[in-house]
Amino acid sequence: MEPNSLGHPQIRKAVIEDADALVTCIDAAYAGYTKLIPDLPPVSEGCAEDISHNQVWVAIIQDQIVGGLSLVIRGDTIKLANVFVDPSFHGHGLGSELIALAENEAKKQGYTEIRLNTHAQMPDNIALYTHLGWEDISRDGNTISMRKYL
Repeated sequence: MEPNSLGHPQIRKAVIEDADALVTCIDAAYAGYTKLIPDLPPVSEGCAEDISHNQVWVAIIQDQIVGGLSLVIRGDTIKLANVFVDPSFHGHGLGSELIALAENEAKKQGYTEIRLNTHAQMPDNIALYTHLGWEDISRDGNTISMRKYL
């Protein structure tokens, strides 16, 4: 599937029925990293719980989930816990669009900053976040914590 030939993805809040397709998409998005990064957490684990307890969106093209994101609120902090795009849809701006959605949602909910953690062995992701105005705030082993003021 070519994203440009299929039009703009529909982005909506996830529902519990999306859980299995969400796992498939997340696993595809992280497949290249799971072999390279031994300490990568199981990112697709608990999708149904995530949908039930957090704020999860999915991006859909032709009835297929091709990306998504998860926002988690802990106390007075909102965190972009996961953002992912199926590799077949890389390079078309969907990741940036999903990150912008997360930032806008955080702002709408009254937050003045949003945070995330990423992995040192994900240089493309770090470069994207930096390009979009995120900054490093700490490093602990392979974990890089970043934030963006809204």
